[in-house]
Amino acid sequence: MSKEPMMWKKLLSKKRYYGCDETREDFAEEYFHSSYHKDYDKVIFSNPFRRLSKKTQVHPLSKNDHVHNRLTHSLEVASVGRSLGLKAGEFLKKKYHTVEPYDVAYIIQTACLAHDIGNPPFGHAGEEVIKEWFAKNADKDFLKELSSEELEDFKCLDGNAQSFRIVSKIENNLFGGGMNLTFATLGTLVKYPYSSSRCQLTGTSKFNYFHSEADFFKLLFEELGLVKADGSFKRHPLSYLMEASDDICYGLLDLQDAFELKIITLEDMRDIFVSICGEEKTEEIYHNEKYTHTQKVLKLVAASIYILATHAMEIFEENFDAIAGDNQPKDLIELFNNKAFKEGIKKAKRLGIKKIFNEKRKIELELGAYNIIETLLDILIRATYELYKSGDGTALSFRDKRALELMGGGRPQKTDSVYHMYQRVIDYIIGMTDNHAKYVANQLNGSGY
Repeated sequence: MSKEPMMWKKLLSKKRYYGCDETREDFAEEYFHSSYHKDYDKVIFSNPFRRLSKKTQVHPLSKNDHVHNRLTHSLEVASVGRSLGLKAGEFLKKKYHTVEPYDVAYIIQTACLAHDIGNPPFGHAGEEVIKEWFAKNADKDFLKELSSEELEDFKCLDGNAQSFRIVSKIENNLFGGGMNLTFATLGTLVKYPYSSSRCQLTGTSKFNYFHSEADFFKLLFEELGLVKADGSFKRHPLSYLMEASDDICYGLLDLQDAFELKIITLEDMRDIFVSICGEEKTEEIYHNEKYTHTQKVLKLVAASIYILATHAMEIFEENFDAIAGDNQPKDLIELFNNKAFKEGIKKAKRLGIKKIFNEKRKIELELGAYNIIETLLDILIRATYELYKSGDGTALSFRDKRALELMGGGRPQKTDSVYHMYQRVIDYIIGMTDNHAKYVANQLNGSGY
């Protein structure tokens, strides 16, 4: 067998991890329930996925039921990912013959479903609060016990790394492989194949595994054949299509939500649709009196997603050798060679910055999110530190004991290192919905009666 088919046999690995370096290939397949299909079921029936229905996509605690939450966003991204996966599967089958298109479709669709599963309540605002809280308290006694690498995990906290932690360690089988997803799906989920140690070098808080998952991450990427000669990791080629599905959806659907909330108008979006759909199609829909303004936006957003996804697949095929090689590009949208499409995406981002992300109610709610998450961290991290310092835990104050008991079975254990104890607090907070975080913070403040 030549080198490239062997490479794809590794990249589509059906191995699963069960903890303590125990890996087993999944041979228990049926025609209607493949290994990759099982991955999809594991994610979609999980509690963290279900809770995404009450987590912010862009607009916190929206009272408009048409506005996206993390669940509806993930389902829509997965729909685009499935289509791209089928096309990619057909492309790979022509090259390597043994690749099954529906396998590729399920792998990408499942990675898309799980890509936001580690996002905290209140979306990126929640992420920023956690990072800032640890940075602000870095010189306090309760954080001095952490190594610089461990502290960096918290100061640069990334929902991508938490997503990987949830599916590979936390959910279903705690510290026993989590959801036990196939290696192919886990690899496709990873956009940033490095740890938080790289954040200082890049100046960004983008990474995909905490130091607590470093050993498994190395095992995974070695099994997938994604280790370069210098020992660094490279991306799974299919992760580019997962990422493109997300980028295309949120870039356009954020505009749809903003229109629904009357933050922007139909006219604000005209130039974006002209760039992507063309002037003729845009004007035809804009001037059709049979459609309401909402229907016009829906039709043009759907058309734009289809057009951009089709172009993304063309770019994937054209740049396949680079994507599968060691000198990989940043992402597919960066490689778009249709200038109008690139300009449309830029216009959408500029409109988002100008009118959507600085909208007054959004700012007000995000400031409220700061108070909520800071309250949770102030009380739970300090209570955890007191537990860490105590002998058998009996000397804990009544308040600290009750705060830790609030976390239920997921509370920190005295036998853990302080790093792992703090991780359990972060697991608990990130697992909350917007509403539950608000409720618990109010209870801890004594204002929830």
